[in-house]
Amino acid sequence: MSEISPAALRGAVDLSSLRNRPSGAAGAAPVSAGGPVTDVVVDATDENFGQVLELSRTVPVVVDLWAEWCGPCKQLSPIIEKVTRELGGRVLLAKVDVDANPQLAQSFRAQSIPMVVALIAGQPVPMFTGAVPEQQVRDVFAQLLQVAAQNGVTGTLPMGDAESGDAAAPAEPELPPLHAEAYAAIERGDYRAAITAYEKALAENPRDEEAIAGLGQVRLLDRVQGLDLQQARAAAADAPLDVQAQFNVADLDLAGGHVDDAFGRLLDLFSQLPSDERAPVRERLVELFGLIGAGDPRVVAARNRLSSLLF
Repeated sequence: MSEISPAALRGAVDLSSLRNRPSGAAGAAPVSAGGPVTDVVVDATDENFGQVLELSRTVPVVVDLWAEWCGPCKQLSPIIEKVTRELGGRVLLAKVDVDANPQLAQSFRAQSIPMVVALIAGQPVPMFTGAVPEQQVRDVFAQLLQVAAQNGVTGTLPMGDAESGDAAAPAEPELPPLHAEAYAAIERGDYRAAITAYEKALAENPRDEEAIAGLGQVRLLDRVQGLDLQQARAAAADAPLDVQAQFNVADLDLAGGHVDDAFGRLLDLFSQLPSDERAPVRERLVELFGLIGAGDPRVVAARNRLSSLLF
């Protein structure tokens, strides 16, 4: 699973020039005129992107950067559209043709496509680059909703009929009761209650992939809550073999999008510990691997190194 971190793209994406662009610019198709939107999938352009940014204060916005000539884009885009529509207005998908909208492509630094980035309250967060399988898309969307809730973005888009203009709220897919309980707990910042709800869901169905993904994410959020990065780094530097001190920094690194740093720290720790003290580090690595996803090249490289240290 790809990581979702509001800090990961900070400084890497500059959308300031698009925030105040007039929505009535020539050729700009309005996303929303302050009322209901007619679809949860919209075409975003250099001219109307300011409206997209505003909508990201109500719901998380997924930005799909694509091009007509891009084969992987044609594989990924229908999956993203499908998952977005299933969420019934809790997410908006903004599709950006990079050839037709060079300013957006430059702002997002789209060096390769498909590239998918989210916006939460106007702030960009990473999702994934390249075509990924549907289950990974679902996992990352679940993470996105959790992070959006953590940042107070929990709205639902008011929908209107494209022809009549009458508002019609879409029916949201009903969450299983324990999942709904977990989401409610996350929204109020009670991560321990969310953990309990997901654990109950897994006791009922150990193969519940959404519960597995949600549990891993909320455990990480719970662990980093209240941690100070500078203090954690100082403690880890003072005690290089203190497992908990290294765990704290690795968790903060992962939450901040520094995946390789987190894995490298724990693998270095694993290599230095006596054999009978390694188990907790291995278990934490496996847990973090699950958050990022088995197919991620960073996970593959870290697993290979872990295997070489084990055998």
